[in-house]
Amino acid sequence: MSAMWLVWQMWGHVIVAAVLAVPVALLAAHLLARRRAARGHPHPARTAYADVGMIVGTLPWLWMILTPGSGTEGVNLVPLRDLAAVLQAPATTVIVQVGGNLLVFAALGALLPVRSARFARLRTVALVAAAASITVEALQYGLHLHRVSSIDDVLINTAGAVLAAIMTRHWHARDPRDGRTVPR
Repeated sequence: MSAMWLVWQMWGHVIVAAVLAVPVALLAAHLLARRRAARGHPHPARTAYADVGMIVGTLPWLWMILTPGSGTEGVNLVPLRDLAAVLQAPATTVIVQVGGNLLVFAALGALLPVRSARFARLRTVALVAAAASITVEALQYGLHLHRVSSIDDVLINTAGAVLAAIMTRHWHARDPRDGRTVPR
């Protein structure tokens, strides 16, 4: 059985729910932007769509990560050990594992700097993503979800957020003092 088919069997319901949430999310962002505009909020559309996008783009991944597994529990604090093991697996497994971990906080990394100039520095995005990832790994361990909590997941999740932030640089919020994009 291929890795992609296994992913669909395990997570197809999450994928379907995420796709079905998109129209609802667009409506919610539109309504939030209108509400913020009515209250005189600066940049109501940008902040509303960024806020909703971060949530809708991150929740499906958290749903998957925090679903109980059937494997062993553990903690790996040795950097790159788990990644080295994954890279020995078939290509589809590598794509699913590494690709999935890169995407966990990609929406957060892409949209946080769009939402606010305070988060436009890549190191700030990295710190926020790392903190969120450490929290998720701690929850996996603390809730006894039969998963391995790994420093490699934190590193790859953080890298995904930073890469996504780089990809959205053109849309990053501007410094209100001078209108320039905040330096990286």
